[in-house]
Amino acid sequence: MYKNVLQAIDGIEIYPLISFGIFFLFFLGLIVYVVLMDKKYVSAMSSFACEEETEDTTFERAIQ
Repeated sequence: MYKNVLQAIDGIEIYPLISFGIFFLFFLGLIVYVVLMDKKYVSAMSSFACEEETEDTTFERAIQ
């Protein structure tokens, strides 16, 4: 049923190509961004999870 409905719409065949293009360009841009990302920044961000907090920044203490 849907096949017949979609075949009746003129120019419908371009939409899958557009969606694939957007999908491909998004992930290509994401890969380029990650490859060109500053390695010092990535290293600094990855070490934050392992460091101990020196000041109490929890939500409960912040609202008091």
